[in-house]
Amino acid sequence: MPVRHNILDNAAARDSFIEGVLRLNRELIDLDSHDVGITDGPNTQLSTWDLFVLWHYHTMRTQTPPGSARNAAHRASVFLPWHRWMLLLLEASLQRVLGDSTFGLPYWDWAADGDQPPAQQPTLDLWNHLGHGPFVSDGPFAYTEDDPQTFRVRVWEHARLGRVVASTRPLWRQLGAATSRLPTTAEVTACVRHTRYDKDPWDNTPRDGLRNELEGNVGPGLHNRVHNWIGGDMGPGTSPNDPVFYLNHCNVDRIWEAWMLTRGRRYEPDDSVDTTLFRQRLNDPLLSMLTALENSDEEGPLISQMLDLSGYVDAARLPGYDRLPAVP
Repeated sequence: MPVRHNILDNAAARDSFIEGVLRLNRELIDLDSHDVGITDGPNTQLSTWDLFVLWHYHTMRTQTPPGSARNAAHRASVFLPWHRWMLLLLEASLQRVLGDSTFGLPYWDWAADGDQPPAQQPTLDLWNHLGHGPFVSDGPFAYTEDDPQTFRVRVWEHARLGRVVASTRPLWRQLGAATSRLPTTAEVTACVRHTRYDKDPWDNTPRDGLRNELEGNVGPGLHNRVHNWIGGDMGPGTSPNDPVFYLNHCNVDRIWEAWMLTRGRRYEPDDSVDTTLFRQRLNDPLLSMLTALENSDEEGPLISQMLDLSGYVDAARLPGYDRLPAVP
């Protein structure tokens, strides 16, 4: 059974994660950037890694319903289930390229780093392992233009143009530039005190619920603060370009799992709410990569299937965490 370890505590998990990311980033597929509607920049050949980037971007642009603040993965109740599914698919891809079905995606306990003085946070151990910014030029994800085996960003959301462009470049981070510190353990503990999952109107406004505070739309920030603190490629809809994206979301998922073990595997809204909330209700399907990228009829699993993975994932591949945060 895959075990998800703290990336700073388990060198084997860290090394496997890094190697798997590099293999997915250079695993070129039979798909070009023009094939997915990216007309800015050259016709860039894409990798398996890039597909996850584009899936996340297009899901963020799928408003639910059109014109609302919600989208099919964020600023809404579906935030935690959708990203749990994304983690499962990325983990399966890493297992495939590593040839190791027991590999578990590691997490970054950013609250432990957030407990340290803000001035020290950009120099803590994670960045010694994964590289420093602003353009990552050291560590395993450093970019060398004439070496195709090095990590590279191929498709990314251009802030000024407001759309994705295809242009090969290094990974970009701005640690601590947009906000001074990471979330703390005390802030995580306060978040998991919520006794309900979410609340009407199921968007970025409710204050009485786990999901919206853990996502970071209210309260101290949590998930959103981590994205903002790292900055650079972690800022826009193409944030899965940065491998740290998955370490962040694996930790968010770990917090959610701890909450469910204490509060119950509950989700709101249920199927009784209006159909305009399609892709947010308990038994609605998650937006799949094929639906987002190819306009096909392919649908993902139901939201309800992400609450208890034992009914969705084979027992031998059911992930677990080495340890969970305390839920008072």
